[in-house]
Formats: sequence, structure tokens, C-alpha cells
Amino acid sequence: MDTRETESDRILHHARRQGAFSLRDARRWGIHPEVVYRLMRAGLVERVARGVYRASDGQFTEKHGLVLTTKAIPEGVICLLSALDFHQLTTQLPFEVWIAIDRRAAQPRVSGLPLRIVRFSGQSLRMGIEEHELEGVTVRVYSVAKTVVDCFRCRSLVGLDVALEALRDCREQRKCTPSDLWEMAVACRIGSVMRPYIEAVG
Repeated sequence: MDTRETESDRILHHARRQGAFSLRDARRWGIHPEVVYRLMRAGLVERVARGVYRASDGQFTEKHGLVLTTKAIPEGVICLLSALDFHQLTTQLPFEVWIAIDRRAAQPRVSGLPLRIVRFSGQSLRMGIEEHELEGVTVRVYSVAKTVVDCFRCRSLVGLDVALEALRDCREQRKCTPSDLWEMAVACRIGSVMRPYIEAVG
């Protein structure tokens, strides 16, 4: 077996274990991008976004969009409607993946994925990040408390009705405490806005 065949086998092995991979991943595995392009021409790998690939015969979950987005924008954090859906705190079914990036970051060059990019800064960007493994990929998602607070902070984007539904559902499902919500609201400088709502459902 020659080197190219060995590299092809390796990239397909990795691709079938993960829901998606990037050219950066391929280089980290010691595989030249040309091997990826060759497999793509052979129909064994498909390009789903700029620099993001997956096995053509891969087994994907309903969270596959989060995996693809993470590979396309690794510095981002799944937020707002997509984080609500991840935590099962909404009846909304977002057709875009909502992802937060730094307010000062360059606009991501992504094509082929339905995305809603929002910009956070400081504590609002860094706090409340959780890591979850989906399809073999580590995906960063804001916690329940941070997501609910973000919905109130960004109520002009998602709607106050969505924020209220998320708050009600997280308390009914006991996914976080009033104390968790209050601490996060204060840290994100929206305590005065959220106080009456937190007290109402507390």
C-alpha cells in the first residue's frame, strides 16, 4: 500500500468518526490537503462550507448544523435561539445556527451554511461557556443561565416572547436556579431589567 492510499484511509477513518473536519484538522493529522481534494473528487468526501468537509457516507444527528458551524468558526460560541434549542428551552426551530463571536473579530468568511452571527464583547462573550461533544466534535455552547440572560439582553433580536418562554421553561424544568439567573444577569449588566421577571417565576 502506498503512502497516498494510507493517507486516504486515515482521513476517511477520522472523517467517519467525526461529523465534520477542517483542512486545519487534516494538517494536524499529518495529511496534506491534496488528499482531501482527491477524496472529494472521488465522491468519498464532500465539502459543506469553506474549509469544512465530511464523509459522504457519514452518520449525522439532528445537531449536525452545530458541528459544521463549530468547524467553520472554531472561535465562536453557539448562542441565543440555537443554544435554546440545544438546551430544549424553546418551541422555536431556528433555520439558522446562531453563533457569537468577538465584537472586534473579522467577519468570518463562511459560505454554504445558514448562519446568524452576533457579536458579544468582554464578559458577555467569555462567561457561561460549556463544552459538549457532538458527533465526535467539541462544540462550545452557552449555559442555560447565560442563554436565558442573553435572550433578555438581545430581546430586540429574538423577541421578548422568546425570552419569557425560555425563562419560564428553564424554571419549570429546573435547569437552573433563580440565583444562577440573577448572578449571570448582574454579571452581564442586565440585572435591573431581569429582576421583575426572575422574581415572577422564582
